[in-house]
Amino acid sequence: MTRRTFHSVTGSESGAAVRRLTATDRIALLIATAGGAGYSPVAPGTAGSAVTALLLWLVPFSRSGLALFLVAVVVVGTWAAHRAEPVLGGKDPGAIVIDEVAGMALSVLVFPLTVPVLVAGFFLFRLFDVVKPPPAHGSQKLRGGVGVMIDDLIAGAYALAVLGAAHWLFGWP
Repeated sequence: MTRRTFHSVTGSESGAAVRRLTATDRIALLIATAGGAGYSPVAPGTAGSAVTALLLWLVPFSRSGLALFLVAVVVVGTWAAHRAEPVLGGKDPGAIVIDEVAGMALSVLVFPLTVPVLVAGFFLFRLFDVVKPPPAHGSQKLRGGVGVMIDDLIAGAYALAVLGAAHWLFGWP
């Protein structure tokens, strides 16, 4: 049985240098990719959002439990994204989807986690994450983990606002 070795390619003055990933790097990657959902070959952000919607449907979160989950994802996810960016290379690489986990959780924060709420939250969150209305687009200029997370939190807030307006105006969801 062979053991897989993971390496990171980082820039250096003499060209590309290869270094072994530390245990901390591996933990950061596991968190930043939402357990590997970010490695989806097609639409990793959508995959991360879908995994989150499924998790929210399967786990019986109370409202305060969901709020604590969101805070933990934002805090730990910001650290993990900051650490994973240089390992994966580039600014906000597609494999980092912990920001989608946070945004999706925020989009349904105040609602019962029913299938209609999760489906509506999923589609609204994905719409706002792709369109990136102000200030989401401009927030991407921020560096590190904060820059990775903030635009998806803004997209989640937009989705939450639309769901809230639909509930207030039409009693749905």
